[in-house]
Amino acid sequence: MGHGKPARTTRRRVRVRRIRAGALLLVLAAIAGAACSRLLPGSPSTTGSFAGVLRDEQRGRLAVPRTVWPAYGQAAFVEEGQPEIDAGPDQHPAAIASIAKVMTAYLVLRDRPLRLGENGPTITLTEADADDTDHRRGQDESVVSIADGEQLTELQALQALLLPSANNIAAVLAHWDAGSEERFVARMNATAKSLGMTHTHYTDPSGYDDATVSTAADQVRIVDRAMRLPVFASIVATPTATLPVAGTVHNTNTLLGHDGFVGVKTGSTDAAGGCFAFRAIRSIGGRRVTITGVVLGQPGHDQIAAGLAAADSLVDGIATH
Repeated sequence: MGHGKPARTTRRRVRVRRIRAGALLLVLAAIAGAACSRLLPGSPSTTGSFAGVLRDEQRGRLAVPRTVWPAYGQAAFVEEGQPEIDAGPDQHPAAIASIAKVMTAYLVLRDRPLRLGENGPTITLTEADADDTDHRRGQDESVVSIADGEQLTELQALQALLLPSANNIAAVLAHWDAGSEERFVARMNATAKSLGMTHTHYTDPSGYDDATVSTAADQVRIVDRAMRLPVFASIVATPTATLPVAGTVHNTNTLLGHDGFVGVKTGSTDAAGGCFAFRAIRSIGGRRVTITGVVLGQPGHDQIAAGLAAADSLVDGIATH
């Protein structure tokens, strides 16, 4: 009789251990499911499941609900200090329009660095540049007016590229930096490869060519890298600039200065839809959070407005989820 009670206690402890072990396996499986939905873009949402509300132990915050993402196109973002990009559904190579100019500006500034307050070397425009501008204007491309013999500083050329989104200046910068568009585009692709942008292919420095394709997640990589350059960040945060011939030009990013948006670049073509690479700074949970993201393929009569609206809604969703 004296040994009967300890024996029952031992069996009970075994059962408790088995129950605890089973519960632990369920929790681990749920966490793994949540991680997979983050790492595999386009996988079904787990918002309504146990896994969908589990806190991601690695990132220290809830997994992004599917409802946060735009209903159309694709999107991705990264929060400053987080190790991974959050990619929404339907990530696939697609036309990116003038978002391509982020890579163009990044390469120019990497090759010919500027400090804040510097104008940089002078670029003298030629008759060929003026003819190219007329040709592009005839195709309804986004251009700024130039003249044969006009001189632009590197800073002014980058302002023309990034604020009014001048395709003609993208070509000017490519020739100035690499000697030809072909060589410059080759370097764009080499840089994309080095940054792990495995679903990206550039065919031109402006993004007007529909064969220049990428994913939202890939573009977040170059946008984040470009924003580390103080001159780039300063330019895309500027509402207007003054050029010698074109006069005052305006930033197409009308969200600038509103809802925490501090940049970066709009884009639109019929093939690309409305696109917007952005950075916004919001207060989330009592802390200042920097969000860098990209939305592509937004539909609407005003494509640029559609891209801006999708980004604004995405940031709102990130801040409140």
